[in-house]
Amino acid sequence: MSEIVIISGSPTELSRSEQVLKYLGKLLEGGHLSVTHLSVRELSYQDLFTGNYQSPEIRQIAETIEEAKGVIVGSPVYKGAYSGVLKAFIDILPQDILQHKPVLPLMTGGSPSHLLALEYALKPVLATLKAHNLKGIYYLDEEVDKHNPNPIIVEGVLQRTRKQLDYFVQLVNNPVLTLTEASY
Repeated sequence: MSEIVIISGSPTELSRSEQVLKYLGKLLEGGHLSVTHLSVRELSYQDLFTGNYQSPEIRQIAETIEEAKGVIVGSPVYKGAYSGVLKAFIDILPQDILQHKPVLPLMTGGSPSHLLALEYALKPVLATLKAHNLKGIYYLDEEVDKHNPNPIIVEGVLQRTRKQLDYFVQLVNNPVLTLTEASY
């Protein structure tokens, strides 16, 4: 069982959001947590296109997510929201798959005006799956170097990321913490 599942909603392998998610996975593994990285790119397009929630692959992925203690979901901003392929994936997951799980949402985008995509697009759809959404992190493209082993290149953004990640780990390790205790 993986303690953490990281879901990448990027249809591109070398995207900023994908590189940030891989980096967060390395930080978590360095903290002795087991991590499974799932990418929408690796899913059967037939299952996604037809909404085949009964496929063995999708059922196995759903089981992996259900057994996890926490989930990180990331996507680039496309047309003011998360990627369409991430939505197709979310649509075939069980309705309460994220119930009682801390979920750290993150998005990358080219403009500060897309910041609200995190609040008004990604977090609400995760809430429909009963996620315990954390504040989340939005990265401007200029804050991420997708060719760097540490892709978060702005120190203040890196500190904010570590703070959110630390809080996420606290919730994973102590699931009795409630939303009212969440101040991050």
